[in-house]
Formats: sequence, C-alpha cells, structure tokens
Amino acid sequence: MPVPSADELARRKKLQIGPETVGNQASTDFPGHWPGENHEWDLDLFKENFSVTFHSHSTHDTQFSLVGLDTSVANAFRRILLSEIPTLAIEDVFIYQNTSIVQDEVLAHRLGLIPLCGSHAGLNWMKWYSKPTDDDEGSGTPSDYNCIMLNLQVECTWQDGGLQRAAAGETDPDKLYTNHSVYARDIVWSPIGKQHDMFASEPVRSTNPDILIVKMRPGQQINLMMHAVKGIGQDHAKFSPVATASYRLLPTIDILRPIVGADAKKFARCFPRDVIRLDAITPQDTEKDVELAGQEGQLKAVVNNPMNDSVSRECLRHPEFKDKVRLGRVRDHFIFQVESTGQWDSDELFLESVKLLRVKCQRIKRGLDEMMK
Repeated sequence: MPVPSADELARRKKLQIGPETVGNQASTDFPGHWPGENHEWDLDLFKENFSVTFHSHSTHDTQFSLVGLDTSVANAFRRILLSEIPTLAIEDVFIYQNTSIVQDEVLAHRLGLIPLCGSHAGLNWMKWYSKPTDDDEGSGTPSDYNCIMLNLQVECTWQDGGLQRAAAGETDPDKLYTNHSVYARDIVWSPIGKQHDMFASEPVRSTNPDILIVKMRPGQQINLMMHAVKGIGQDHAKFSPVATASYRLLPTIDILRPIVGADAKKFARCFPRDVIRLDAITPQDTEKDVELAGQEGQLKAVVNNPMNDSVSRECLRHPEFKDKVRLGRVRDHFIFQVESTGQWDSDELFLESVKLLRVKCQRIKRGLDEMMK
C-alpha cells in the first residue's frame, strides 16, 4: 500500500483559513482513514503521537492541550465535563416564612443555582436520590446517605435594635440595618447520621460565600430548610461541575515571505499581544534568505506564540500581506479551557472525565461480548 509523504500528512492535519472561507475541513468516512492506505490501529504509534500538556492551572480555571486525538474523542470529554460528573445542588426548598420582596418560587430558584462543595469522599459515599412516585410510597425517602439538609434563617432589624437613631439624612444600609443583605454564607449545613464523619475533611458549604441571595428591610425575615442531593448536569444545569468547558484548535501562522520594517509593525498589530514578535535582522538571516539582503538591523515579523491568536483574519484584509502569510488550525490539537464551579478542582475534572469515558468503553465492550456469545 502507498505511504503518504510527510508534506501530505502535514497538509491533512491543517485546516486552511482564508479571508472568507475555511478549507480542508471535510473529513473522510472514517476519521483518520484514507482509501488505499493502511491505517490499522497501532497502540505504540498512538502513544508516540498523543500528549497532554497543561498551560495554566488554578483551583477554578485550567487550560491544557490534548494532541493526537480525533474530534469525536475530544468532544466526548467536553460533554462528560458538562453533564456527567456528579455534584451537590439544592433540589427542594421548604419555606416556613418569607416576607422579603422576592417571591417564594424566585427565591427557591436562586437557592437552587448556588454552587455547593464538600468532601469528595462524602460525595462518592452518597447515593442517588429518587423522588417519591405514586406506585411506590416508600420511594424517595430522605436519609443521611442521599440528602443534605441546609437551613437559612435571617431577620433584618434596625441597628442596635432601633435604640440608637442614625444621623439625620443617613442612607447607608450598613449603618441603618442589620442583616439587610442575605448571602450564600448565611446558609448553614445541618449534618445528619454519618454525614458528619463522611464530610469531616471538608464540610458542605457554598462555593462562593459572597453570592447575594436577597435584600431585606427591618421587619422582613426568611426562614426555610433545603434538601441538597447528588446529581449530574444531564438532569439539570445546576448540577454541572463547570461554569464552562470548551476547546479550540491550535492556530497556525506561517510567514511565507519576510515582512520587515513598517509592514512588520502593522502585521504585529493585526494579532493579539505577544502572538507576533519583532526581531532585528541579523547577518545570519540575510544568508538564509536573499530577500533580506541589505536590510540588516531592520525589524522583521516572527511568530512568537500562535496559541494566543484568535484567528480574526485581520492580516488577510491588507493587500501588502497577500501571499506572505498563511493561516490555519491543527486538526488534532485541542486547547481545552475548563472553569470549575468549586465542587471539583479544575484539573481533577479532566481526570474524572477520563474515568467516566473508560467506564463507558468497558460497558460497550461487555455488551459486545454478550452479543458474540
């Protein structure tokens, strides 16, 4: 069977970005397979080409690259991150008193969207909660292994009980009232059963304590109880462990002919900061490229960090750069951006998605084995 050349392999891996079109975006019937060529799966070749590189990391934000995968696999990780990693969220709200200006149903909705966090050991220990059904009266019974109990009891009063009057004309609520703003940090966890031990390392709490729930004035109060349960984003967006999980293809910028002098500065302004670097032309450069002869000391455009490029195509709008630059994207280089809501660290989320995809593959494999019997 014929073996494609290195240039042909490089061409296949790149999408071509034109002024108004995108080329080479179509795939074959079976991604990565071309007629008349041997593309038999080779584990050693996959290991050689596959890599994971973390570019930046914090507790709630991570950026990393997956190189050497098909789009379907990269998208599987993204969908798992969004909808299949379990978290805690408020499911039921029992309102005993609410005299604030916010209606009961709106208040319950706001509480349900507050991200919660707690010990991973406790989360894995908890079982799934199923709501009661008419067929089975015993179903959906809250217990310590499937339900977290939270309370919110806040009453707004005058400062010092109203005994000390504020200065005439005072309008600052902080100087007039107590508990006039209700925040997520006012939600109190009430452990039941074994929950105290299972969540000992990290008690259940709101991930962002400064989320404003409601504002009140003297005489208004809120008294309610909440049940938080374990769920996944596939059931409701409030269970999603990420604020966002997305990926983009690595941009490529190929300078085909030298861009020097004022054109180089203009070319650099066509891209985000640090994407293009301006270097002085050296004698070694003139030896390598005859077009640079006699221009020593002038500035030339050099690709510095293509990963930061937004592929705006701005440089393709200027006629002086025609035939001097080629833009593209690498088909199998995925730059992931994962922002965690707090239940999981952002880097842990990717590892959890790998585990879940592996479980899915094992499930399919067992099904195929059963079919072959």
